[in-house]
Amino acid sequence: MSDKPLSDAVRQGWEVVGFTVTDSGGDAWKHIFLLRRQGQHKVLTVRKKMMGEGVVASEMEV
Repeated sequence: MSDKPLSDAVRQGWEVVGFTVTDSGGDAWKHIFLLRRQGQHKVLTVRKKMMGEGVVASEMEV
């Protein structure tokens, strides 16, 4: 996955339905997006890497 997972998802036709940010402790913020495309939904979680540059992203079908 690239360093811009939300942009990649939108380019693929996913629409942002909801968004929230949570503090995972310290400087670790998680950005959580609810995405929708053609009746399908998924959750995209994005956070900054603990070490090094870039982000860590995970997807979950709902």
